[in-house]
Amino acid sequence: MKTFALVDCNNFYASCERVFDPSLKKRAIVILSNNDGCIVARSNEAKALGIPMGVPFFEQVAVIKKYNVAVFSSNYQLYGDMSQRVMDSLRLYTPDMEVYSIDEAFLRLDHLQPRNLYEYCKTIRAKVLQWTGIPVSIGIGPSKVLAKIANNIAKKQTGVFDLRSQQTQDEILKTLNVNKIWGIAGRWSERLRRMGIHKASELRDASPTIIRKHLSVVGERILRELKGQSCINLEEIQPRKSIMSSKSFGNLLTKKAPIEEALANYAARACEKLRKQNSRAQAVHVFVQTNGFRETDKQYNNGLTCTLTTPTSDTRLIIGAAKFCLSKIYKQGYRYKKTGIMLTGLIPASLEQKQLFVDFTHCPGDHLMDVVDRINKNHGPDTLFFGAQGVTREWKMRCGSRSPRYTTQWNELLTVS
Repeated sequence: MKTFALVDCNNFYASCERVFDPSLKKRAIVILSNNDGCIVARSNEAKALGIPMGVPFFEQVAVIKKYNVAVFSSNYQLYGDMSQRVMDSLRLYTPDMEVYSIDEAFLRLDHLQPRNLYEYCKTIRAKVLQWTGIPVSIGIGPSKVLAKIANNIAKKQTGVFDLRSQQTQDEILKTLNVNKIWGIAGRWSERLRRMGIHKASELRDASPTIIRKHLSVVGERILRELKGQSCINLEEIQPRKSIMSSKSFGNLLTKKAPIEEALANYAARACEKLRKQNSRAQAVHVFVQTNGFRETDKQYNNGLTCTLTTPTSDTRLIIGAAKFCLSKIYKQGYRYKKTGIMLTGLIPASLEQKQLFVDFTHCPGDHLMDVVDRINKNHGPDTLFFGAQGVTREWKMRCGSRSPRYTTQWNELLTVS
């Protein structure tokens, strides 16, 4: 029988901040979105104070000041690196693994003896905490859906919950509302309610044919997963068909030069992802936007796609194409809020369409990009960057409360006095 475990980092962003600042251990924490606009993550203590998710930060200032809540700007470099450390730790315990999100991973544990599985997961949990400082919860089940349900219970109990036995499944599913099931969206839960199905056990025991008729084959798979029949296997990481990089500016921009500089940075980030999956792009799409919420401002949104002569992952060529697109769609007299780039028509780097006047036997760009990527990986992002990306970067997002990037920047390493 297949056995899955879902490992989920507890309050991941807040936990990352606590790893390097133990004084935050019992303190309420909130993490802000890009440009410090909205609350996107909360510690359990912040949730207990009634601070909602996704609300504008300014609406909660009074509560935050009253209860001395710690506020942090999103520190994506730190969170991404800590996530990689957690995933690397999990791979030591099983090669069969699917990284589901920045803070979640499914494991296949079929090769382990059932009588040892609970203790084995407790060991995994303890070691991840010891090696990374990140607390995790682990749910065990014969299917991914049941493992997800078990994980939600584990978070509220001792950190590990086993949902493999039929008796335990019956007890849990009788009390679980269908809208709490992984994969059941709001519209589906409403449709099930009209069918008289309110609890997970009722969905599990329904007719697969009827559920497939009303919720498609995906709904039938969820039903069978609730029965303990594994229908959703671990997914291998598939190369993306397109790659986008885009962020809002810290301030509204009116001049072309800073927009062009921001676009060059987004292009560089997109190219790093492109090379990481060993692909090349055949086209570049660039767009610009004003702030639609500022009704007193003139509005302008536009985009342009440029087809490349030869598929490439060379940052220099992609930046050149992006700047060309921007020159065609930029208009003076507007206050721009956002720009971005999308790399499309992605193909494997090994797939090369020969051309009469192009020599593919000598491609110095590939070697240069490999050197840039290795140096930036070993010494931190932007150790090497292109002049078009600028130096001062006044357009950057607001992040006035960002903590140090302890694990990726030499000049921000933790110091002990």
